[in-house]
Amino acid sequence: MLISRLGEYVCPSCRSRILAIRETGVTKGRVIENGKIGCEACGAKYPIVAGIPRFVPVSNYAESFGFQWNIHARTQLDSHSGLPISEDRVWAALGGKEDLRGQRVLEAGSGAGRFTEILAASGADLFTFDYSSAVDANARNNETSSNVHFFQGDIFNIPLTEASFDKVICLGVLQHTPDPQAAFRSLTKYVKPGGLLAVDVYRRDLAALLQWKYLLRPITKRVPKERLYRLISTFTPPLVPIAKQLRRIAGRMGARLVPIVEYSHLGLPPTLNVQWAVLDTFDMYSPAHDHPQSLATVNRWFQDAGFEDIRVRRGPNGVVGSGRRPPGTDKVSQEPVGAA
Repeated sequence: MLISRLGEYVCPSCRSRILAIRETGVTKGRVIENGKIGCEACGAKYPIVAGIPRFVPVSNYAESFGFQWNIHARTQLDSHSGLPISEDRVWAALGGKEDLRGQRVLEAGSGAGRFTEILAASGADLFTFDYSSAVDANARNNETSSNVHFFQGDIFNIPLTEASFDKVICLGVLQHTPDPQAAFRSLTKYVKPGGLLAVDVYRRDLAALLQWKYLLRPITKRVPKERLYRLISTFTPPLVPIAKQLRRIAGRMGARLVPIVEYSHLGLPPTLNVQWAVLDTFDMYSPAHDHPQSLATVNRWFQDAGFEDIRVRRGPNGVVGSGRRPPGTDKVSQEPVGAA
């Protein structure tokens, strides 16, 4: 962690900005590799491990994501596949490609950094975090980008100053939190007046709910992650050719007849397609939480937060939503909304 960036963080316990270095283990110039920072207001302490400040418990509901992204750290990076899959998804969510130099951007739930590398290349002053140890994979993948600042944090209590980001983006995360609606409301607080919030979330409709995962997840999410990963790594590769053939015959619904996912339609090379299939099949069955949302619900989230220029539509991951915080607003509405 850059010592010069210490003043950017607030204490998650009391929201004070008075954080100071309490202990230093290993330092490299202006970078703290290992140590502790502490709150001078309430006394809480937070470790810095491998250069990353950690504001959450080591054990938490997102452990399966830390497990999968540290195994498949590079699998879904565009720089690894040579395809603009992540790039297209980022810019579609944000409403079009742009130069983000001079803008402060917050990325919530970064995983191994497939979207981080796109945002970093745009020149943004980027703060990116994950609740799990996936942040370590992200740091390894994007550590050469000096404009990226990594931390391990909680989407419900982000340790940064509110209303301070030009853009807040959260892709593929909300449905995996205990309360997607509350997680969304938390994100709105960090968008500065006139700034943009962009999210995507699994879609809740009949076709989506008829997937194998919602039948099997009550069992699979209770299987130890190491054992589940071994099972999926064994049984997924032989099913990939079957899923591909069913996709050719009956499209997306045909591919869903087998209890895995595969992405040959994205143009992935065969070996990489199998890796994606193993990764995303594990991602489908292992999380503690999977709460899809309807287009109407996501639209209402933005409306009830008082956002403008709202766009909610179908996207490659389900529902994509974006909106702007009105200029001149000191606070956004935090009133809860009902589910659709």
